[in-house]
Amino acid sequence: MADFLRALLRFRRGPWESVASVLIGAGVIMLMQPFSFWAFGWSFAVTLTGTAMFLVVSHFPE
Repeated sequence: MADFLRALLRFRRGPWESVASVLIGAGVIMLMQPFSFWAFGWSFAVTLTGTAMFLVVSHFPE
């Protein structure tokens, strides 16, 4: 866990891509769930944030 946090602070690609992928996955789950209108309403913003983050992070060093 400490290595993961250290890599996040050093702006390394791997951990940040993982965070962006989790955001994308969370946005898709929020989009497909039938229970919370709040989650459905925010699903596009979460997915878009994760996608934009993934595009930026893909330029970080290994």
